[in-house]
Amino acid sequence: MSNFIHPLADVQTKNIGENTRIWQFVVVLADAKIGSNCNICANCLIESEVSLGNNVTVKSGVQLWDGITVEDDVFIGPNVTFCNDRYPKSGNRNFKLEPVLIKKGASIGANSTILPGVTIGENAMIAAGSVICKDVEANTTYIRNNSK
Repeated sequence: MSNFIHPLADVQTKNIGENTRIWQFVVVLADAKIGSNCNICANCLIESEVSLGNNVTVKSGVQLWDGITVEDDVFIGPNVTFCNDRYPKSGNRNFKLEPVLIKKGASIGANSTILPGVTIGENAMIAAGSVICKDVEANTTYIRNNSK
């Protein structure tokens, strides 16, 4: 099997592993890295400074901004929101990118929000609709808001 890139996708990177599928209305910028056996569903955006490991699923409606690293075997549910700037402002000259790291085997449920500078540990499970404000330990489950 070889890669599948839907004709209605705008894929500018050459850094794509074997057997990866990229569906319609996906935009992947030039320096993004996508591993093998990934499935990038419709209506996603992947910026240049993003790295996806092997066997990653990104469901529809997800935007992966610069500074996001996703390790192998990760599931990102539909409409998960990532942030890489703690104090976003239009035209912010003091922008400080805060990277996000999703470790191997983690699963993030639909409509969750992942704030800047967060690491989600290996095999962690994030319930749908959760807001992740701080690091999540490996092999744990988070439901709702972990700001406390």
